[in-house]
Amino acid sequence: MAGTGNAASVQAVRAQAFVIPTDAPEADGTMHWTSTTLIVVEVDGGGQTGLGYTYTDASAVPLIRGMLAEAVGGQDALDVPALWREMQRRVRNIGRQGLAATAISAVDAALWDLKAKLLGLPLALLLGRARESVPVYGSGGFTTYSDTQLRDQLAGWVERDGCRWVKMKISTHPGQDPHRVAVARKAVGDRGLFVDSNGALNTKQALATAGWLARDFGVMWYEEPVSSDDLEGLQLLRQHAPATLEIAAGEYGYEIDYFRRMLNAGAVDVQQADASRCGGITGFLRAAVLCDAHHVDISGHCAPTLHLHAACAAPRFRHLEWFHDHVRIEQMLFDGAPVAREGMIRPDLSRPGLGIAFRRQDAERYAA
Repeated sequence: MAGTGNAASVQAVRAQAFVIPTDAPEADGTMHWTSTTLIVVEVDGGGQTGLGYTYTDASAVPLIRGMLAEAVGGQDALDVPALWREMQRRVRNIGRQGLAATAISAVDAALWDLKAKLLGLPLALLLGRARESVPVYGSGGFTTYSDTQLRDQLAGWVERDGCRWVKMKISTHPGQDPHRVAVARKAVGDRGLFVDSNGALNTKQALATAGWLARDFGVMWYEEPVSSDDLEGLQLLRQHAPATLEIAAGEYGYEIDYFRRMLNAGAVDVQQADASRCGGITGFLRAAVLCDAHHVDISGHCAPTLHLHAACAAPRFRHLEWFHDHVRIEQMLFDGAPVAREGMIRPDLSRPGLGIAFRRQDAERYAA
């Protein structure tokens, strides 16, 4: 792909990692953690700087500074789909999934931010809005939390942010789950209650869990009851779980074929996708079109600031995950990060691009 040499060519790509401690120990059904790694990418071109980011390992930084910077350097900053394809081509021999996909996601987001800034438009208007605002659901409820922490967090999303739904983690200690879900149900009243096993259970365990979740507590969303790689197991859960309980998965989709296989298998009622993992804004919108063709709603996974403008443009968009860790980090480190009001977030159309600015001085103490 030859460079155009015009004033809007990509002139520089920078990346840096930041490790932010959590505000309390956190765990789900299969992992525990005490920090989150943020990778921030800046792309210069035409006198503007595009900003993107992802949540992944710090080892993504040399990949971005090297192979991906070479892929997009000198190319027309307005041709984002072409640059996306070139990045995909460059990583063929190291594998497109995992680390490479998250790295491409951050660069792609920065390129879209740069293009919108060069054109003087908010990204939502450049992409074409299907909606003016996006519903969010509060997400956290980690299995390390005490009953008081769980109750306060979930009630806060309802009372402070107006969320219509909230989600909690289960399945670290399955025997404790009925009590924890009862605490959550009491905290949120008649608001929608979601749960996430993070793939911790086998099919029979998950089917039994689905029964009491729906029957005893009116849970309406069961995320990754079994591994998201177990399409047959997800399909079985979808067929045999109570009809009021939707099965969701997809956050570990790194490329379009993953979503195609999951949708073709009839494995989910709602398809999740994560723009910080699946190839950025470009990859997320590709997944959304595929969902539209399958008549299945798409839900954005985490990184709400990154998703917001694309979520306004995506067809059949259900809602966006207002994930505790990422909301906290984004409001700490990005000017312009959205604030939930009445369960909705909306882009600031007075600001071009993604509408955010990185608070580098505030972030320096977390630099890896």
